[in-house]
Amino acid sequence: MGSTVCTSPATFIVATRIKPSSADTRISNLCTNPSRNFTSKHIVSLSSSSSSMASSTLQVMASSSTGAASEELDHSSSSIVGPNDLLIVGPGVLGRLVAEKWREEHPGCQITGETVTTDHHEELKNLGINPTLKGVKWDHKFPYVIFCAPPSRSSDYASDVGEAASLWNGEGSFLFTSSSAPYDRYDNGQCYEDSPVVPMGRSPRTDVLLKAEKIVMDAGGCVHKADRGMHLYYLKQGTIEANPQHLVNLIHYEDAASLCVGILKKKLRNRVFLGCDNHPVSRQEVMDLVAKSGKYDPTFVGFTGTDGPLGKKLDNSKTREEIGWEPKYKSWAHFLGVAT
Repeated sequence: MGSTVCTSPATFIVATRIKPSSADTRISNLCTNPSRNFTSKHIVSLSSSSSSMASSTLQVMASSSTGAASEELDHSSSSIVGPNDLLIVGPGVLGRLVAEKWREEHPGCQITGETVTTDHHEELKNLGINPTLKGVKWDHKFPYVIFCAPPSRSSDYASDVGEAASLWNGEGSFLFTSSSAPYDRYDNGQCYEDSPVVPMGRSPRTDVLLKAEKIVMDAGGCVHKADRGMHLYYLKQGTIEANPQHLVNLIHYEDAASLCVGILKKKLRNRVFLGCDNHPVSRQEVMDLVAKSGKYDPTFVGFTGTDGPLGKKLDNSKTREEIGWEPKYKSWAHFLGVAT
């Protein structure tokens, strides 16, 4: 079955980390801290056929104390950009899979991965991704840009997204990966690409995402919404104080990556897309299926909570039709090999 990532539904607005184990490549619609309110993550994508984006080149001096980092910054800023070259901001699990699938579609293209540190630069080089550091002084822009970095490692997420948008030349697409958390639905009810979102000021977490998504949309791009999975965290903890009936929406990392590539290729503008398998399951069902599969050693004891907000039942039928996309792993049970 290969490596898998448990991810929650992704929302893609036209302008989706962590190294997966062999049985952990699905993403779920849960928030970054699994012990809190679990909601799915959006992905915003920007795209345009014209270069109407701000034409000024990003002028940010890189902060680095090593000569090697300076060399990488100098090398990156002097590269010649091709028509299908791609910049990945935050080349983690999702970003690396996007790179792999993008190269299959565009052999010979150059793929650049922007990171906060040099910790994984050798790994990126081995994958054919040209590593560079955040803060590089660029003298050119990219036709395709995807922002996959999470807000957890940023002191000013909206500014980081804005910097990424400024590196897009407007000729291809800019895709921002966000979360379904901003959707104003907490009763396990139906939720679509255009469902209402919470107002600004509701919570710091959703404010961060809403500000970032606005920057993407103002730049003429798109958003893709999806979330990280939680089963490994639950197994590690043993017991979780959370409502077991809260619905989560899942998508495999490979499927999230193929959807991102599909959106990038469409070159759409100002759009929101959802990434999910259209088979929402409760937290309890997630862990019941994990136990049934026999693929994990730790034993999950159970949930001790009985209240708290419920989740969302995401439906991305519209996204599938417009992008011409279907997931490889059709459900959490299908991924685990226990579908009936």
